[in-house]
This record gives sequence, structure tokens and C-alpha cells, in this order.
Amino acid sequence: MFTNSPFKKQLNGKTTLHRVIGYFADWTAILLSGVLAFDLRFDFDIPASLHYPMELALGIWFVGQSLALIVGRLDRGNWRYTSAYDAFRLVLALSVSCVMGGGLILALLGAWGIPRSAYILDWMLCCFLTLGSRLAVRVLKTARQSRRNEGDRKRTLIYGAGSAGLALLWEIRQNNALNCWVVGFIDDDPSKRSLILQGKRVLGTGEDLKAIVRDNGVERLLIAIPSASGPQMVRILKCATDAGVKYKMVPGLGDLIENQEFDKQLKDVSVEDLLGRKPVHLDQESIRGRIQGKVVMVTGAAGSIGSEICRQIARFDPLAIVGFDEAETPLFQIDRELKRKFPHLVFHPEIGNITHPESLQRAMQRHQPSILYHAAAYKHVPMMERHVFAAVENNIFGTWYTAQAAINNCVESFVMISTDKAVRPTSMMGATKRVAELLICALQKESGTKFVAVRFGNVLGSNGSVVPIFKEQIAAGGPVTVTHPDMCRYFMTIPEASQLVLQAFSIGMGGEVFVLDMGNPVKIVDLARNLILLSGLQPDDEIRIHFTGLRPGEKMFEELNLQDECLLVTSHPQIRSYVHSFDLTAKQMKEHLKELQQIIKAQDVGLLLLLLKELIPDYNPGSQLLHAALSTPLSHPDPIARATPRKSAETSLPVELIPAARLN
Repeated sequence: MFTNSPFKKQLNGKTTLHRVIGYFADWTAILLSGVLAFDLRFDFDIPASLHYPMELALGIWFVGQSLALIVGRLDRGNWRYTSAYDAFRLVLALSVSCVMGGGLILALLGAWGIPRSAYILDWMLCCFLTLGSRLAVRVLKTARQSRRNEGDRKRTLIYGAGSAGLALLWEIRQNNALNCWVVGFIDDDPSKRSLILQGKRVLGTGEDLKAIVRDNGVERLLIAIPSASGPQMVRILKCATDAGVKYKMVPGLGDLIENQEFDKQLKDVSVEDLLGRKPVHLDQESIRGRIQGKVVMVTGAAGSIGSEICRQIARFDPLAIVGFDEAETPLFQIDRELKRKFPHLVFHPEIGNITHPESLQRAMQRHQPSILYHAAAYKHVPMMERHVFAAVENNIFGTWYTAQAAINNCVESFVMISTDKAVRPTSMMGATKRVAELLICALQKESGTKFVAVRFGNVLGSNGSVVPIFKEQIAAGGPVTVTHPDMCRYFMTIPEASQLVLQAFSIGMGGEVFVLDMGNPVKIVDLARNLILLSGLQPDDEIRIHFTGLRPGEKMFEELNLQDECLLVTSHPQIRSYVHSFDLTAKQMKEHLKELQQIIKAQDVGLLLLLLKELIPDYNPGSQLLHAALSTPLSHPDPIARATPRKSAETSLPVELIPAARLN
């Protein structure tokens, strides 16, 4: 089962000797069972008239049963690892040989040649002796190994008395490198209490962990519940912390198959385990069919999401990957990593900025990509509230320049990474990403390139995300700063988000916005408490949590879609989609972009908010931006005209008063 299993060892002299001894043991068992069958039938006084029939039967049984063991490859197993499956195969092979041998004996000697009970006795005794010898070897070897293992090894408790826990116990007994002596199991199923499994007792439930650790001198807890949900893991972690015992998480079977040595796969419990996210199952063939043999370009390739997208793409045999980013050092690092992990992959690192159309044009002309993943963006909400024009230039104009370059160079598919903050935005970052969504949907109507956007929430462990910040604060002794006790966010892991982005691309036909299944929202304060527990400390006692209040542009709760956005199911259960109903042409978008350029040139926050409000009726700017708009020096030559609300081309009503349905 495990990758460090002795089954992987090649035959050597010692193994050959064991096999020869096994042959003699089986032959002895076969002959002895036949002789005993006749002796028991006649109370150890076999009539002289049956000597010849007995000798003939013994010869047939010996040849038939020996061949059955060889044909069934039962002579090749290591008796030390005899299992229930091996026992079933052994009994089945001997049963078939006994039936066939019995038929031959009946044909040669007739129905009354030997007593019918001898057939049954021979079959029973042969199964008992051959299987018994194997089980005896296993029992002796296991007992010997257990005595040798106890020594100075760490006293270990296994949390989980299911199949994973039993498999872990088996591996510990065979693998000296683990340095463990198992004192017993613990399981939250009360019906398992006091059961003895493979010689080890189920000592209690998680609630009893503290007492069990104290009474048995437990030094290490191994959590063998790969399918545990987030709340289950949090509770287990709390019990382990209260008991003051060190703990490790046993990976799932898939991780063990992918990796090598089991003793190196015991891992610390991570925040991802506490969230209980189920693994993503991809339609590998559909993704491979879209990517294999093509040149794929990734903007923002040095960032958290962009670099992971590159790693995921590399698995599907692209002709080449073009990594486009202005961050030289991270781009150098992802270049080295991909060349090490995928020696045959062609990776082209391209230094450039998405706000410089000429650098985009040069890169695309040089490599002629067929697919483009647009992951470059400014993403930090409070930072973009202070640098609104930088957000507009990068997230809106950068997307426009990238999309135009893609169209000009005949890129087949364009995938933009969006965010849940684009839904009913309250921040400049969210508003600019929403405009970018509208922009690519407008371009879809007038170009041959397929444009899609993929929207998801916070990504665990990405650069500047909350988890690394919390870890730094915990390492410094606290306090851990949380904005509000009720603040909630959607979370997913970097690989999960990147894989679903690839899957959405394989589904997209053009013009869709895909929304990923983010699971249930997580309270940030709960996330902080769990990270403190993971550090082996007690929240509110050893590490204090301090609430700082909402930052500019932040919302208490994030949404993945608007109420009027009718999400449609797709071929993948974790991806839904909708098509923007906002009827905006590329020509109209160009006019708005010209206005944005003038606003950026004038650095006029007020006009910027008015234009964004016109494009996104549900945009609700924060108070900090509104104050900045009021304090901005007048840039319009006519103060009265500047103070007058912008008018719609269709009506004399101010934009703020136009019904949302007419704007859509």
C-alpha cells in the first residue's frame, strides 16, 4: 500500500531461499493432508485393499494442488504479509484443484474407489495446513518486530480507527524509520470504544485525549483522518493543543502514491486542512485537448496565481509557455523552477508591463501565443484606495492593451482572472476589475478571439494575503490584527483556483463570466484563532487578537454574483457561468476609455467616481474616496459645469438617477 513497502524490493538470495523453504512447506502440507484424510477416515487403520487407491489419490492431489499454488502465483507471496485477500485466493485455488483432482480420481477408480469423505477431509486439511503455516509466520514475525520496535521509540497515539488508521499502524510496524511505538487508537465513534484492532485498543474519543495522553505517556499524535472536514479538524486540533501533545497529519493515499517515502510524508496540519476543502477533480482530457501543442502566454506570471497557472499548464504538454511580468526576480525564479520540474518544457520569460502596449506587442509577435491568461493586476484593496489612478491604469487600461494585443496577434482564447470584489464593488480595486469584465465582454462581440473571465475570492497563501500576515504576527508574539469580529471571506487554495481557471477555459465558448464554487465563507477571526492553534499556542491567552475596524474600501461580506445574475450550471460541478447583460459595444467602451484618460491626466477623483458610477450603477465608493473627491482642486474651467452631474446621452437625467435596468 505504501510507497516504502517491502513489496517493492527485488528478489535476492535471501528471498530465493525463503521461496524454496516455502515450496517444501507447501509440499509437506499437501502430502500430510492427504495421508491424514485417510487416517482420520479409518481411525489410523487403513485397509490393505485401499493402499493402491490411496497412493494414486495422493499422487493426483499432490500434483494438482502444487500446480494450483504455482498457477495462482501463491508461491510468490511473502508469508510475512499474508492477508485476507491472500487467504481467499489460496482457498479458491485449492478448491478448484480438489474438484478437478476428484474428477480425475473418479474417472480412474470409479465412484467407490475411495471413500467420499476422504475428498472433503483432504480439502479441509490442505487449506488448514497451507494457510496455517502462512499465518503462523506472519504472527511470529509481527510479534518479533513489535518487541524490537518498543525500545526507545516515541509513544504514539493514532487518531482515527478507520482504514487509514489501520493502514498507518501496519506501516509503523514495518517501517523502523518512523521511530514510533503505538500505544493505541482514539476515535470519535463511541461504538468503537474498547475495541481491539490489530492488537491495539481504542482508548476513547477526542474528549478523552488529555487524560489518555497523560496516563499513557503519549509523545506524538498522528491524525489519520484524510477525509476530515474543516470543523472536525479544528476540534481535533483544539483537543490536541489542550492535551499538550505534538501532532502530525497523515496524508491521503493519493499523496503517498504521488510522492516517495512515507516517513517524509507525515506533515504538519495546515490551515487548508482546517478549511476542509475537497480536492478539485478536473476533466483532464478536455483541458489537454485545448492546451496540448499550443503556445500559452500568462501575464503576471511571477505572481502567486500567475506562477501557479504556469505550473498547471506545464502538466498538459504545451508547445511553450510565455511568462510575462515586470518583476524580474520572481520571474527568474519561476523560470528556474519550471526548467527543473519540467525539463522538456519550453518557457520564455518576458520582462514587460501590461500598461506599455509596445512591450505586449513585441512579446506576442515574437512567440505567437494561441491562449492568453491575463493574471496581471493590482489587487490590494486599501492600497488601491490610496492610488486610484494607478488602479485604473493597471486594471482597466492594462486589460484593454492586453486584449487589443491579443486581437491584433490572432490569439484564439483570452482568459481574465477576476475577483468577487467586482460584485457590488465598494473599493476601487473591485470597481476596476468589474470594468475590466465589462470591457472584455464588449470586445467579444466584435472580435474573433474568445474572451472569458473567471471570478473567485481570496486565495490562501498568495502574496500579501491574510494568512502570511497572521503567521508573521504570531511569530512576533502578537497581537494578531483582525478588522472586525464578523468579517467573512471566501477562501480557496492557490492550486485549486488555478486548476479551476484551466477547467473554466476548457468550457468557455466566449463572453462568459465564470464563478467558481468557493464553499462556505469563513470568519476571519476564526481563521486567526485556528492559525494560533496551529502554532501550538492559545488564542486570547498567549496570543491576543486585536480588532482594528474596517479599512477603506472593504466590505463586511463578499458576494460571488449579483442577485439578478442568473448563474447557469456547466459541465463541471464547481463552475457556474453567466453572460453579462450590459449592452456595451467596443466603440462605446473606447469612448469611455478616452474620458478615463482625460480624468487620469487631470487627476480628478470626482469625475473618476462619476464615470465609474455610470459604468457600474451598483458601485458604492467608500467615504475616504468621497472626501478625496470633495477636496480635489477644480480641474474643469467652469466650476458650475464641473459641479453639474454628468448627463446621459439618452436623457437629461443625471446618471445617478437613471434606473439600473436602462444602464444595463
